[in-house]
Amino acid sequence: MRLLFLGDVVGRSGRDAVSERLPGLIRTHGFDFVIVNGENASHGRGLTEGHFNDLRSAGADVVTLGDHAFDQRDTLSYIEREPTLLRPINMAPGAPGRGANLIEGRNGHRVLVVNALGRVFMDPIDDPFRAVEAAVAACPLGEQADAIVVDFHTEATSEIQAMGFFLDGRVSLVVGTHTHIPTADHRILKGGSALMADAGMCGNFDSIIGVDAEEPLNRFLTGIPQNRFSPAEGEATLCGVALETDAKTGLASSLSPVRVGGVLGQALPEF
Repeated sequence: MRLLFLGDVVGRSGRDAVSERLPGLIRTHGFDFVIVNGENASHGRGLTEGHFNDLRSAGADVVTLGDHAFDQRDTLSYIEREPTLLRPINMAPGAPGRGANLIEGRNGHRVLVVNALGRVFMDPIDDPFRAVEAAVAACPLGEQADAIVVDFHTEATSEIQAMGFFLDGRVSLVVGTHTHIPTADHRILKGGSALMADAGMCGNFDSIIGVDAEEPLNRFLTGIPQNRFSPAEGEATLCGVALETDAKTGLASSLSPVRVGGVLGQALPEF
């Protein structure tokens, strides 16, 4: 099967890029399943229900979150009734919503999607490795799941790579989100799992990680906040990774970065 994962959607420019370009990517490349990280989609912090519905209408089968999961107050209520919206699985017990779910794709494929939050340079949270391992063990690849994708939302690329080696041979893809910068380390590990340390963002790269440069630059220079961060407007680059899996094992058979539009060098799926 063919899967597309898109990195953090940032603000209006990121949402517009997904709405305008994702349907064409699905048609052209025959994607069976699409996952989009939407944790910065609403004004750069969190995801409103309306913007969640927009991402779903554009073609996202599942939307994942991250450390800004509940920055928009209405997420606390609507996440409970949305099985295709996932927050990090290793949040404290009692957090609303779910961190993993088995979702059926366009052609009947069953995809387990797991969202987890890292601990390196992040606020304290439960162990992501054991939480993800339990979810994968409960829905094994090649048995209940035709593919398994882990969105590991964390600051350190080393932690993401560690998760990839930890799960190698048991999942289809481990991909990092959160830093907004696409990495060039996409590869298939020895056990057959695909790994990419960060998918990048769906946002305007004429910015500082998706934010209008003036206020972040001011804080670096003075250490004194003057204004709120504002998502950069203008043309966004759609960033992510495209994966093709083996029909028998669910492991990765090919992996390629995706970058469409905006100021970055372009890259399209190789299938």
